[in-house]
Amino acid sequence: MMRTSTSFALRIFVKIVLALIVAGFLFYLCIYFGFFGEVPTKKTLKSLQNNSASEIYTADSVLIGRYFVQDRTNVSYESISPFVVKALVATEDARFYEHRGVDMRGLLRVIVKTILLQDESSGGGSTLSQQLAKNLYPRTSHRFFSTPINKVREMITAIRLESVYSKEEIIELYLNTVPMGGNIYGIERASRVFFNKASADLKMEEAAVLIGMLKANTTYNPARYPQRSLERRNVVIGQMLREGYISNSEADSIRLQPLVLSYNKNRAGQGIAPYLREYLRKELLKWTETHLDEDEKPYDLYTDGLKIYTTIDSRIQLEAERAVRTQMTKLQRIFDAHWRNQAPWGNNTSVITSAMQKSDRYTLLKEAGKSEEAIRETFNKKRAMTLFAWGGNKQVTMSPLDSIKYYQKILNTGLISIEPATGHVKAWVGGIHHQVFNYDHILSRRQVGSTFKPILYTAALEKGIDPCILIENKRVTYPQFENWSPQNADGRYSGKYSMKGALAYSVNTVSAQLMMQTGISQTISLAHRMGISSEIPTVPSISLGAASLSLLELVGAYTVFVNTGRLVKPVSITQIKDRDGRVIHAAKKSEGKQVISARNAATMLEMMRGVVDAGSASRLKTDFGLSMDMAGKTGTTQNQADGWFIGITPKLVTGVWVGAENPLVRFRSLKLGQGANTALPVWATFMKSLTAKPQFSSYRYSKFKPLNADVAARLNCPLFIEDEIIEEPVKKESFFKRIFKKGIGIFKKKKKDQNEPGQTQ
Repeated sequence: MMRTSTSFALRIFVKIVLALIVAGFLFYLCIYFGFFGEVPTKKTLKSLQNNSASEIYTADSVLIGRYFVQDRTNVSYESISPFVVKALVATEDARFYEHRGVDMRGLLRVIVKTILLQDESSGGGSTLSQQLAKNLYPRTSHRFFSTPINKVREMITAIRLESVYSKEEIIELYLNTVPMGGNIYGIERASRVFFNKASADLKMEEAAVLIGMLKANTTYNPARYPQRSLERRNVVIGQMLREGYISNSEADSIRLQPLVLSYNKNRAGQGIAPYLREYLRKELLKWTETHLDEDEKPYDLYTDGLKIYTTIDSRIQLEAERAVRTQMTKLQRIFDAHWRNQAPWGNNTSVITSAMQKSDRYTLLKEAGKSEEAIRETFNKKRAMTLFAWGGNKQVTMSPLDSIKYYQKILNTGLISIEPATGHVKAWVGGIHHQVFNYDHILSRRQVGSTFKPILYTAALEKGIDPCILIENKRVTYPQFENWSPQNADGRYSGKYSMKGALAYSVNTVSAQLMMQTGISQTISLAHRMGISSEIPTVPSISLGAASLSLLELVGAYTVFVNTGRLVKPVSITQIKDRDGRVIHAAKKSEGKQVISARNAATMLEMMRGVVDAGSASRLKTDFGLSMDMAGKTGTTQNQADGWFIGITPKLVTGVWVGAENPLVRFRSLKLGQGANTALPVWATFMKSLTAKPQFSSYRYSKFKPLNADVAARLNCPLFIEDEIIEEPVKKESFFKRIFKKGIGIFKKKKKDQNEPGQTQ
């Protein structure tokens, strides 16, 4: 009976085991043939290509930014430090070179220790190939048995990977795909972020730190938790010793060393030229829509590992950013003192209401269905926050509404510098702080004030008007234009100006008369030929700068004057390469299009030199001590809302705009708010510091082309002529009248002498 029972139990056990084996085999087949989701084929794995961030470089080969979904830079096996490879194998898969994707011995060890002995320290049993499979094809959720389904799928993929790739290629793929915390992927980016060096240059102790992060990249992040990271590093060193990769003395030496980082993570908006990087991102996305890769698919900016080479010079860019920081700090201090804690917008609360309604907070509350009353209550509730301030951000307790008022008082700026001969953009500063003020003031359109006048004067010359024509400085009313009657900023109306004098002193009445002689449509037409793409209103007030243009297009137009009348359009990208180094885009060198005559370009350049020599930009020489060849034009809009200066040197044309987000926020006086006081100092500081550097000494000594005799004769006239004083003829008095006047004079003198006290000599 006993034997029968035992035999029956054995048969049942065998049947159960067989049933489990069959079930397991069927389960495996279901996964193998894709019943629970497609398993990558060998063909798919052969064509495997990791997502890789696209990188942006300056003209002097400095990496300034990256576009990515996953922050990753792929590197070859040969470009990875051997210390990294040894640490990886010793720690993650000691039998890596002995198995073919799945380590059955290691798997059995895990099963025995975990299930039978309840030892949680046995590890997961996954090989590097299995981990690679998981990195390449992230796990999916299934209703039942998610873990075993994903594990088996990874085993199948690992075996296929090992049949397609060599061991070195497996390691290369793994180290390029492994997550390293946050949005950082791969050994190369981790090396750059934590040690500011290429992965090929990692020391043994540094390699151990990064490999130690693989166990838990947040827990062992060396920047956040240095002590944990140090302890984990020493565990990795112990594993390398155990597997025979290093000696006892090496292990002991490294364990005694402190953790030394060179943390260098550039977040969005940080690093140089953030406004340019964002501008290029949008332009590159448009480019990818019309350019196809070898598979006839559009390039992907975020995953295709493109190399984008820009025209920016990192050294010039840094000087531009320093100049902005230096001068805008001073100007903001003056602006704050000028208003003495008053609201620059006065009683016009629409300024703050409009700014509030444009904020992300307001949009989110509105989308959540909150009423205006509830939104206003949220905006009035005080909370801890960080505010931008020159000299360092400050921690405050303030309501969101008060923070909006604070930021409305901040002055901003834009600066762009273009090499006129090539059109290459050498510096691009779109604002004072990209993370806080992300609106790019190189692209924003604001009224340009008198910086439009050189375009008007050029149109006058192109029409044939003599630059030495004397135009009366008088206030005129134009009935045909709704009684428009332009005024001069200084309120003076007398004498006559030549064109050079009127431009130097920015005389509005003369500009208005020139507009009437030249024609509004002809002036607008020339502006468009000179590269202005914005719509310009067909009104005579454009002669005084009523048009709203961007700094980019205005500076581009000014390059025509130094380019002997040729328009070379601004260029910011010279080349794009694919991940294999093939050039897939190259900017064509432009000789430029002749848009005005060389004679008129030289004439205008000389006239704008007069602005610097004796006119509204004379501070460049008197206050800032600049002695290079310079030309340019200042500009100030109504009520000092915008300050401009476009400066020309033989090798650089640089424009600066200064103002607040809302035009109602401005200086109350022309002396403080004019472009010569707000924008020009930024330009001067930039050029002075740039040309002081030895590598840019050629900018300091560069000269405009000598003025030819024809243009010199053409401008050989006075800047200004005073009105003639007409004296009436003196009438001859009679003899008796002269005697009478003399007598009266003697009588008055005697009376005065009697009344005055005595004096001593």
